[in-house]
Amino acid sequence: MIAAAAGVAAAVLQLAGALKTAPPLAALPFDLTLLAFAVLVPLLALLAVTRRWAAERALALPLAAAALLMFWLVVAGAWTASRLVAADKLPQIALAAPVMLVAGLMVGADAGARRWLAAATLMIGVVVAAIIGWGVAVGWRPPDGLDPQAVRLQYQLAGLAIAMAAGLAGMRGIGAGGAARIGWLLLVALLGVAALLPGGRTGLIALGLGVALAPALLRGGGVALGWLGCVATLALAGGLFLLLRPEEAEGLRTLERLAAEAGGLEARFGLWGAAADWAGRAGPFGLGSGGFSIAAGHGERRGLYPHNHALEALAEGGLPALLLWLVAFGGAVLAALHLRRRLARERVAVVAAMVAPIALTVMVSTDLGNRMAWFALGLLLSLGVRAVPIRAAAPAHV
Repeated sequence: MIAAAAGVAAAVLQLAGALKTAPPLAALPFDLTLLAFAVLVPLLALLAVTRRWAAERALALPLAAAALLMFWLVVAGAWTASRLVAADKLPQIALAAPVMLVAGLMVGADAGARRWLAAATLMIGVVVAAIIGWGVAVGWRPPDGLDPQAVRLQYQLAGLAIAMAAGLAGMRGIGAGGAARIGWLLLVALLGVAALLPGGRTGLIALGLGVALAPALLRGGGVALGWLGCVATLALAGGLFLLLRPEEAEGLRTLERLAAEAGGLEARFGLWGAAADWAGRAGPFGLGSGGFSIAAGHGERRGLYPHNHALEALAEGGLPALLLWLVAFGGAVLAALHLRRRLARERVAVVAAMVAPIALTVMVSTDLGNRMAWFALGLLLSLGVRAVPIRAAAPAHV
């Protein structure tokens, strides 16, 4: 029961942003993120004392680097020119990030919690996709006057939830047989269609990555190669169909943004170039946490961060932050690759389905204060942690 509750609470916390952007849930009289956080923390404490824990040595360096990175980014707030962005971002790094990292580690390590995490994530993705489809059918649009940055965030969060669900559904499909396989693959296709509706370009690419990677890791060998070939063929066929019949793309806002907003990629190139330039100007210790947007001439606007974790760490935290980021996030990837051969394929595939979309987002969007990135880091590192339930001792006979 503890494991199930912890898995569901972790999924809700990780995808609370996606749930809150859906029209029926946007009007909730309470903050879903805070509720999930308040429920998850005591459950993690119960999980900690009811399990025996063991960790691989390969996790020591990435975990130490992650902790030092959080500490250094807080220290770097001492010389930032920012007040508003730093005040918004630093509490997330200092308070939320450690909890999310530990949550990913613990929930990912416990078999029961991980199973419920995957099931709840799949359900949330399906619910978000259904709500988006319903919204399109009834002609729902974001309210007038809503900040364009908030609208883009809605696109991104909804796309990520759908992408994770599609990867998990693809796993279920390739692992099932007969009619069940057809049903799961049909769900993957429907989720793919849903990803075309909200306008999140990163989410669409993340969906393709998750659907290709997770089922391939589950089966391996020739089946994996065949699956990858099928995914690539279907993606190309769908793209060619829409190119030859552009009228079919009407109303698919993701494709409209891909075609009509080519400047989005140019804007990212501009932010990446500016981040690298200011990293060089600011010397070895960077601009200070939250200082990039001011230095780049955008003022106190958190949304105009470098859109790449490594470049953000370098620009705002200098060379120490970049080194720590590489050891933490890059080291986690290397540790996972090293450990995966000794683990059950299903465990590795579940983690891949949930981490791959976030990993892509980390490199092209979101900032170091985003709790989803830290949870994904913990989930990836959980491949090196074992949690075994402590069985109650039998009562002595009297």
